[in-house]
Amino acid sequence: MKIGVISDTHNPSVGELPPPEVATAFHGVDVIIHAGDIYIPSCLDWLESIAPVYAVEMWAEQHFQQDPRVVNKRRVIQLEGHSIGIAHDLQVPGMIQEITEYSPLAKHFPPDNDLGEALESVFEEPVGIVIFGHTHYPIVEEYQGILMINPGSPSLPKQRRRLGQIAILDIGPNHKTAELVELSTYS
Repeated sequence: MKIGVISDTHNPSVGELPPPEVATAFHGVDVIIHAGDIYIPSCLDWLESIAPVYAVEMWAEQHFQQDPRVVNKRRVIQLEGHSIGIAHDLQVPGMIQEITEYSPLAKHFPPDNDLGEALESVFEEPVGIVIFGHTHYPIVEEYQGILMINPGSPSLPKQRRRLGQIAILDIGPNHKTAELVELSTYS
């Protein structure tokens, strides 16, 4: 299964919709996961024209009342035998600072602590894949068997307004891999 991963679209402040390169990059995905800072339902409507959408939003009750695509703060979904935790602002117990490309888990999560247990306290159940946003710094890192993905932002990477990134997650019953995609390769 091929999954498009996106976060921090910040529509409409950076445009009415995500950049059109997102649609090109997501061509052929089976599902899209949005890890928050969506703000307006039309962003999800646009993404849903590509593939079904699962999303989280920090204050979902304010902008997405009764929208089944969005839940407040965090959720866990099951796809292809994988438990996927989704959160916007991921606060991992034991983590010294937020996860960015400059702070890999191996450097900031105590090696004698169990990442799976720490994440279970966040999601209230075990997860093998975690998708998050908030920092606008893209990262794909597997640590202690858990695949961590922050797709960055398609239009505000590293808090600068320009074309950014998304991620593609490929999962099957016995595999999980992800790659970051620079949207500028589609412009």
